[in-house]
Amino acid sequence: MPAVALVSILCADKVGLVAAIADTLFGLGVNLRDTTFAALGSGAEFTAICELPAGVEQETLQQALARLPELEGARLTVEPYAFAPEADERARVTHRITIAGGDQLGLVARLAEIFAQFEANIVRLEARTLPESEGGLFVTRFAVAIPPERTNGCLAAVGNTAGALGLTSEVEESAS
Repeated sequence: MPAVALVSILCADKVGLVAAIADTLFGLGVNLRDTTFAALGSGAEFTAICELPAGVEQETLQQALARLPELEGARLTVEPYAFAPEADERARVTHRITIAGGDQLGLVARLAEIFAQFEANIVRLEARTLPESEGGLFVTRFAVAIPPERTNGCLAAVGNTAGALGLTSEVEESAS
């Protein structure tokens, strides 16, 4: 079984960043497992579970990434991944929920508590303010795994909370 490492990068966002990282990993024979990338303000975050081929050590991988000009000044870590690289049922997204409207202090905390009450697991979360040219709305997107027997109550509670705050909510069922 290959060694599994967690690669975490926080750096300035720039065009070609993901291409440079992915090409370096590919060049070393590293296989990407679960991977995320997000622009965060003017910064960016790249996180990946990586299978290292025989002969490639974590230190070798870290040094190769650190040499990239795109990662100058980045916070870069390559460390052992202490969890199973395979996701279980809690990571199977059943619904994608979007809440939009004016910025509401504590909204993410309220919604996260609702999901916890209904034993729904948050698999992915994105919250951001759209630019004025796109309406300036605060948009929060959740990808969640809701147990089938808890779905109706959970979605009703999310919708009621959003409505009570004057926000819109949209739910999409997901096949994966």
